[in-house]
Amino acid sequence: MSGNGDAAATAEENSPKMRVIRVGTRKSQLARIQTDSVVATLKALYPSLQFEIIAMSTTGDKILDTALSKIGEKSLFTKELEHALEKNEVDLVVHSLKDLPTVLPPGFTIGAICKRENPHDAVVFHPKFVGKTLETLPEKSVVGTSSLRRAAQLQRKFSHLEFRSIRGNLNTRLRKLDEQQEFSAIILATAGLQRMGWHNRVGQILHPEECMYAVGQEGGCSVPVAVHTAMKDGQLYLTGGVWSLDGSDSIQDTMQATIHVPAQHEDGPEDDPQLVGITARNIPRGPQLAAQNLGISLANLLLSKGAKNILDVARQLNDTH
Repeated sequence: MSGNGDAAATAEENSPKMRVIRVGTRKSQLARIQTDSVVATLKALYPSLQFEIIAMSTTGDKILDTALSKIGEKSLFTKELEHALEKNEVDLVVHSLKDLPTVLPPGFTIGAICKRENPHDAVVFHPKFVGKTLETLPEKSVVGTSSLRRAAQLQRKFSHLEFRSIRGNLNTRLRKLDEQQEFSAIILATAGLQRMGWHNRVGQILHPEECMYAVGQEGGCSVPVAVHTAMKDGQLYLTGGVWSLDGSDSIQDTMQATIHVPAQHEDGPEDDPQLVGITARNIPRGPQLAAQNLGISLANLLLSKGAKNILDVARQLNDTH
């Protein structure tokens, strides 16, 4: 028995070790679900590698009694993970794209973006208001959201409601909704609820005419900016908008571009730092550049119509309140 054991130990020691890839992530349950999904995909692609998940808390996770836009920190949910990457404590990190700063630190790059899930926002109601919609909630009902993008749009659409900041991970926010009487409903990402297996809590999915969804990398927590995209007959339609904090002022517009994707195209775009992480093997360079240019053109159009003034005022008001 001992001889066999020693032989097995020797054989194991002499076998080549699997390379370990250390993956950084936030500690929240949703972040772990997202990271586990990414790691499972990587394992399928690279079966010879071993993956170790390293979870940590970020500034945004620790400060829960202040609205995100008031904390005054950049990279609220990414800074600690970035530091770990700089110090070689992890090899890569997994984020929700909307948590990333618009400009990445020097030397960092987006290595990959997973296929987007449902981008729309969802309303979760207090148990006593199940079956309601935002339209039918009583006058002065309080709706919780941590996003100025959501609050600005919904305040404009549902002026009979009051929108208040609510912080914490999904579990915490749902507990606050269910166990306290402060909120009649809260707004959350549909994708997050689905990943957590909480489909039954979705009381209403908000359509673009009610609340457009987040740009992949938003301009920060204090910037109410949103978009909606649609493909029809080879045309990509992009609608974008900016709002004042109370929703009373807004600028929106729509532009379109022809996006022709040849069947069975497998080349992907050539090396281009502007397209890192958003390439797809079945979409050639031309359509990707057309989509990118469409976004730039729409941004410039909105700016020419006064979007910068609205955003400057929104930032100033947010900083003084």
